[in-house]
Amino acid sequence: MPPTWIILSSFYALDPSLNLVVLSIVGATGATIGRFILKNISGYFRKFVGPEQKSNLDIMSDFFNRKKYGYVLASFLFAATPLPSNMLFITYGLIKTKSFGLYVGFWFGRALSYYVMLSISNVVLTPFLQIFEERYVGILLLDGLSIGSVIFFTSINWALLITQKKLKFVKPRLWRF
Repeated sequence: MPPTWIILSSFYALDPSLNLVVLSIVGATGATIGRFILKNISGYFRKFVGPEQKSNLDIMSDFFNRKKYGYVLASFLFAATPLPSNMLFITYGLIKTKSFGLYVGFWFGRALSYYVMLSISNVVLTPFLQIFEERYVGILLLDGLSIGSVIFFTSINWALLITQKKLKFVKPRLWRF
């Protein structure tokens, strides 16, 4: 599936009379609804995560819960930049996040990034599509990187990183299916 901004840019290319603000708001709302579904589905997979990774995820959750705007800022930064937000919401699902702020931050970040991308889409869209001419290779590559990112993210010993500022990895237990 192509990125949402490419779909929105295609609509805008077909009808330049569309309002960029409205198009950005519609796109951000759709993306936020999709992340809501992704987060909720991801929560069901916590039972496949090893006990050490669960404890790391719980420590990360406690860290974000102690920060007043932790979820809002993290979601905004992932949404407003090219960072893959899918892995963030999968992680939110794995740590059973209940904060509404993560959706607020994501929505505002996405609305802003979509507006910027739509504004410059005539310049950016053509070269980006040429990079992924063989779209299946690009899709598989991005999906593989996303899965690898989630495994990498859950393998970090968050207790050690947050308390002692040392990066150490936990051997990931292969998930059972």
